[in-house]
Amino acid sequence: MRNTIESIVPQLTDEIEYIIIDGGSTDGTQYLIRSYAEHFAYWISEPDGGIYDAWNKGLAHALGQFICFVGADDVLMPGVLETYLANIRQRPEIEYISSRVALGESDGRIIGQAWRWDHFRRRMTVAHVGSLHNRNLYERLGQYDTSYRIVGDYEFLLRAGSSLNTGFIDEVTVIMGAGGVSNKFISLALKETMRAKSSQNSSSALMIRFDWYVARSKQLIRWLSV
Repeated sequence: MRNTIESIVPQLTDEIEYIIIDGGSTDGTQYLIRSYAEHFAYWISEPDGGIYDAWNKGLAHALGQFICFVGADDVLMPGVLETYLANIRQRPEIEYISSRVALGESDGRIIGQAWRWDHFRRRMTVAHVGSLHNRNLYERLGQYDTSYRIVGDYEFLLRAGSSLNTGFIDEVTVIMGAGGVSNKFISLALKETMRAKSSQNSSSALMIRFDWYVARSKQLIRWLSV
């Protein structure tokens, strides 16, 4: 978490608030948080019900118009917050802005495409880490569904459907640590993705099943090639 904090704090301005929601860590994280407390608009350390419960707690305390989620192992690239602000100033009415993300290290595999409904309705094509969400989205769609353990961010954006007003920053803005939770629990992620698409009727039942088989096959090939 230290690398995450130290990548964000130097970029803070009067226009940005930094909130930390910690799940009651007992590994010294609370001491680290306290040592940087003067830079945080709000922080809390207590048990939670998972990622999306923590995110909902953050939403309850966030005052800004745009909200960005960064994990404890993720690192923002230098100057990224100013890049975000510049994009917001150009298009303040936008609902969602994503970018590209590097996995593990700056020269790691790059993920993240510009949002397109015909692609997104079938799989998670955007890099959610470091994305910007207009507060209006939460007023319109509600909070994250905590019954999802891994793909609640995907399910949330599926609710917006084809009307989502999006933007894209065509550069790496974040280095995502450890490949993300979904990569560690791929089987559960695929099952939850099927449930999310079914609940939002984003595709036919046949297409949802087909997409599951394709994604599962790709993952098995990756495992065999390691």
